[in-house]
Amino acid sequence: MQKPTLVVMAAGMGSRFGGLKQVTPVGPRGECILEYSVFDALRAGFGRVVIVIKKAIEADFRQHIGSRFPPDLPVSYAFQEMDMLPPGFPVPEGREKPWGTGHAAICGGEAIAGADSGSYAVINADDFYGAGCFRLLAVFLEQPQQDPELHMAMVAYPLENTLTESGTVSRGICTVDSEGFLTSLVERTKIKLIGGRPMFTENDGGSWHPLPEACPVSMTCFGFPAGVTAHFRQEFAAFLANMPDPIRSEFYLPFAVDALVRSGAADMRVLQSPDHWYGMTYPGDREAVTAAIRGLVAAGEYPEALWSNLPLKTLSV
Repeated sequence: MQKPTLVVMAAGMGSRFGGLKQVTPVGPRGECILEYSVFDALRAGFGRVVIVIKKAIEADFRQHIGSRFPPDLPVSYAFQEMDMLPPGFPVPEGREKPWGTGHAAICGGEAIAGADSGSYAVINADDFYGAGCFRLLAVFLEQPQQDPELHMAMVAYPLENTLTESGTVSRGICTVDSEGFLTSLVERTKIKLIGGRPMFTENDGGSWHPLPEACPVSMTCFGFPAGVTAHFRQEFAAFLANMPDPIRSEFYLPFAVDALVRSGAADMRVLQSPDHWYGMTYPGDREAVTAAIRGLVAAGEYPEALWSNLPLKTLSV
C-alpha cells in the first residue's frame, strides 16, 4: 500500500512575526520547527514530504533549510502563487495577499504523483505538533477507504494549550459528537487571552466573546484520503465566485473541510494528540518554543543533532 505524504505549508510571509518563521532556528544545532515535523512524520511511517513555498522565498528556503536535509531524504517542493487559479478566474486587480491555507493545501495535493492518487496530511511549517500527532495520522491514513464517502481526520488540541501571551491567534473551533466525529469547524481569526480567559472578536476588537478553555481546536493538522483535492478545488472555485472582499478574503482550509462535512460528502474523525503544541506566531514566542524543544532533546525524544549520521532507514519505527 502506498505510504501517505506529508504536505507542509511554508509559503506564508510571517507578517506578524516580522520575518520568515519557516527558517528561524529553534533547535540545539540550528534546526527549525519544520525539520522536527519532517523527522517525526518519516519515523511515523510517511513515505515522502512535499513542502509548499512561494517562489519569492525559494532561494532563502533552500539555503537555510533544504541544504540541511540528508540527500536521501524524500523531500520535494511545490509552489503556491497568486495566479494559480481555476480556469476563468483572473487575479483581482490590487490583490497582494495570498489565497490562504485552503489554496496551499490544493497546491500541495496537486504536487503528489497522480494528483489525487494518494492520501496525505497537511500541517503548518511554523507549528510544533509533537511526534504523537504524526503517529495518529499515519495509522489513520493507512486504513483502507471502504465506504463511498471520504473519511478525513484532524488532530485537535485543547484551546488553552495553544494560546500565546504575545497577541491574537487564529484557531479552528471544533464541535465534536459523542462518537468523536466533527460536526462543525468555525475559524476564529482573532483570539487572545483577556484576564486569563480566551476571547474572540469579529469586529477588530470592538467587542469580545468568551470561548470554552477546554474546547478542541484545529491547528491545521489534517489527514486526507485520495480524491479529496478535487473537492477542495470545487470549494475554492465557489469561494472565488462569491468572496466578499477580492483584495483581502482568504480561502481557509477549515472552511473547505467544514463544507465537505456539512454537505455529507465526508466525515472527519477528531484525534486527540497526547503531546503539547507549540507555535511561533510572534517574535516573543521563539524563546518558549526553543526552551520546549531543548527540553524534549534533553529527555531523549530527539537527537541533539537531528540529521547527523542518521541513515534514512533508521527513521522508521
